Amino acid sequence: MRSRFAARPARLALAAVAAVALTATATATATADSRGSTARACVTKDLTFKITTETQAGGYYLLTAKAKSGVTCYLKGVFPSASFGSAADTEVAPAEHAVSEDVVLSGSTRAYAGINPKTTNNDFGKEFERIHLSVAGDEANSISLDLPDTALVDRPVATNWHADPADAVPFSG
Repeated sequence: MRSRFAARPARLALAAVAAVALTATATATATADSRGSTARACVTKDLTFKITTETQAGGYYLLTAKAKSGVTCYLKGVFPSASFGSAADTEVAPAEHAVSEDVVLSGSTRAYAGINPKTTNNDFGKEFERIHLSVAGDEANSISLDLPDTALVDRPVATNWHADPADAVPFSG
């Protein structure tokens, strides 16, 4: 005859295994739902970039990112890693104080960031014809883009990546 005390450890072990399985499932579901997509984070080589001159807000560069064919990834809602030269004072600083929504890129979907090369109200600065750019966190794989015109650079700033170009205007304040 089996004792009811002998069966108890087996039931406890089964309950513990079930609890671990439920916790793992809940964690995986929450992680997947928190990003809203199964896309991975973009790296610089996943994207093509275009830079244009805009006149709003005193003038700035609008940077457009698009995923290469067959790539689905997301850009974190932080500003791009960019600089006009190799000196620290030519690196862009954030124009926004908070993180924006991630932008999932695939097919024709684009992400936009605005770069204001000069935020000072004087005639000083350094002139550049190219910008060095990478996705934040992938600085080892930066690329260089020709600017549409020569930029006078002094304390440059960039907005976060946005799904709407109207949200990428780097207002100076």
